[in-house]
Amino acid sequence: MSRPGTATPALALVLLAVTVAGVGAQGAALEDPDYYGQEIWSQEPYYTRPEPEPETFSPPLPAGPGEEWEPRPHEPRAPKRATKPKKAPKREKSAPEPPPPGKNSNKKVMRTKSSEKAANDDHSVRVAHEDVRESCPPLGLETLKITDFQLHASTVKRYGLGAHRGRLNIQAGINENDFYDGAWCAGRNDLQQWIEVDARRLTRFTGVITQGRNSLWLSDWVTSYKVMVSNDSHTWVTVKNGSGDMIFEGNSEKEIPVLNELPVPMVARYIRINPRSWFDNGSICMRMEILGCPLPDPNNYYHRRNEMTTTDDLDFKHHNYKEMRQLMKVVNEMCPNITRIYNIGKSHQGLKLYAVEISDHPGEHEVGEPEFHYIAGAHGNEVLGRELLLLLVQFLCQEYLARNARIVHLVEETRIHILPSLNPDGYEKAYEGGSELGGWSLGRWTHDGIDINNNFPDLNTLLWEAEDQQNGPRKVPNHYIAIPEWFLSENATVAAETRAVIAWMEKIPFVLGGNLQGGELVVAYPYDLVRSPWKTQEHTPTPDDHVFRWLAYSYASTHRLMTDARRRVCHTEEFQKEEGTVNGASWHTVAGSLNDFSYLHTNCFELSIYVGCDKYPHESQLPEEWENNRESLIVFMEQVHRGIKGLVRDSHGKGIPNAIISVEGVNHDIRTANDGDYWRLLNPGEYAVTAKAEGFTASTKNCMVGYDMGATRCDFTLSKTNMARIREIMEKFGKQPVSLPARRLKLRGRKRRQRG
Repeated sequence: MSRPGTATPALALVLLAVTVAGVGAQGAALEDPDYYGQEIWSQEPYYTRPEPEPETFSPPLPAGPGEEWEPRPHEPRAPKRATKPKKAPKREKSAPEPPPPGKNSNKKVMRTKSSEKAANDDHSVRVAHEDVRESCPPLGLETLKITDFQLHASTVKRYGLGAHRGRLNIQAGINENDFYDGAWCAGRNDLQQWIEVDARRLTRFTGVITQGRNSLWLSDWVTSYKVMVSNDSHTWVTVKNGSGDMIFEGNSEKEIPVLNELPVPMVARYIRINPRSWFDNGSICMRMEILGCPLPDPNNYYHRRNEMTTTDDLDFKHHNYKEMRQLMKVVNEMCPNITRIYNIGKSHQGLKLYAVEISDHPGEHEVGEPEFHYIAGAHGNEVLGRELLLLLVQFLCQEYLARNARIVHLVEETRIHILPSLNPDGYEKAYEGGSELGGWSLGRWTHDGIDINNNFPDLNTLLWEAEDQQNGPRKVPNHYIAIPEWFLSENATVAAETRAVIAWMEKIPFVLGGNLQGGELVVAYPYDLVRSPWKTQEHTPTPDDHVFRWLAYSYASTHRLMTDARRRVCHTEEFQKEEGTVNGASWHTVAGSLNDFSYLHTNCFELSIYVGCDKYPHESQLPEEWENNRESLIVFMEQVHRGIKGLVRDSHGKGIPNAIISVEGVNHDIRTANDGDYWRLLNPGEYAVTAKAEGFTASTKNCMVGYDMGATRCDFTLSKTNMARIREIMEKFGKQPVSLPARRLKLRGRKRRQRG
């Protein structure tokens, strides 16, 4: 960084020329309406631009916590904050300022009267006087793009409340006194406390978003603060509102994010937040995100090397419901021969649950071809999965048209179903709040307050209770467990979206599926419910545990970050010991999950894929998130071709539906589809496989599964049992089979009568 006194003569001449040009020339440049909106900045070195005179940070001593402080002559503008919705669970929040229709909520376009007034009154700072100003994107505290080493604080209460925990929406652990607490908390409650971010390059800072401490027991948040910037972390300039330091209004509770835009953009490397007041009964604690646009530095190899780019020509933006439908229509028009748009039902608010089918014969099940699905948006505020699936639909279409051999083979050999938004009602609510102001839970639930992810019938308990009964015949099979009658009643607390998914999965013989979620970076496999009722965490494997582990690892190992041992944990959990995968029940127990229901009620092996720490990243992050997940999304789909497949037919070559396929040593069976075809996911090895059906003699074969991609063909031909043949013949002639002992007694009676 260049410092005063070290400039070359040429630099001195440049500075002199800029000084002679005066304020008017720079003001004219800044008044260019596109100045703040441009993505590519001037290549002119930053030191050739005049900077405001640095001010020593020596603010007057305001009142302490719990006391009134005098407002400045220019009242600070009201921050943009979220308000509570009319109907929602306790922690759900909503924003009062929805974006204009058709505009992306991530573009926080606002300029309040008070900030305009403050900008006009501050003659020492040159600003653009346009009526509307677009904010910069987040620097990445929530997404972990900003590392722990870039966060510093004056003091900390303890390590678990250090500066590295002061990230927007970070969640505390179960035990809040451990290393993973829910905010940065200062070691003392006084006016000399601060937390700062080192952007590591010159950045145009435009705003600050703050939250209180995430805690079930404590109430800690900052109610007002100052903002300072610096180029060297020693000399600081305080943001002004006219003649005095500007005091920004902070939070009034601990979970709703509050946005304060700076009255003028500030160009610097460091930004510091200095709390001025805090909740009466609490401490100085806060979580935050910084809005800023890094300035380009073509001479800095470090930044160029670490910038993520993508070559895929896709629509990288957030799509509301209307835009999602339009995008699906565009893809269908581009690839009409391999795509079909349909809906599986409606949401509570009447929005159709649209799905895209991708296959070489859309609209029909091809015998021997496995069916795969991706689902996203069960929690409406976990938006990244939704956008990744919309990007995947575009990508598959484009690559198929480009005759990408890998994609062509996948499309022609698999029937793919993509359901990007299972909870559109919740998404629309989160979309109104925006990517940074929705908090942790806005839009998570359905409109009627139901969490779809654990709204399915609990079939685990039925299975385990039957297994624990030593005496008497087994009443519950190890697969295709029937849904309890109470769940099917109209009075049951079941979301419309849940019923639609159940009907969808019962209709289509899915083999493998993934439901994309957010807020973490891990792949979770079943069971999700602990078997011991008194425990909240317990490793609870399925009979197909080894297969599920492989499926989870196939996604995690091809993700750019999931298996990176150097990456920071999202919130509290460390998943590296299992290579970015986890058994759901060993993480946290959930009754009635989609994963467990799918495994026990259908043939489908379902996993939960948590695709990012940030549930709702800014759209500027979508290209990088796509690069992180693209290969994993494709590899996971290809796993549907692992194991064995085949047809179960009778002696006439007709497929036998609902035949049971059993694998020796695995206490979980599957069944054939309507045409008699089946698919059984298995790891490489040799297996004794048995096919059986009612009225047919069972047949057993040894089937070998190799390491190469592609399922092993293992067909069965079943012959009817003798009793089944007799029944078939008698029914053909309108008669019923006769019991032989009864017939003998009847003949003996005739003989006796004849003798008499």
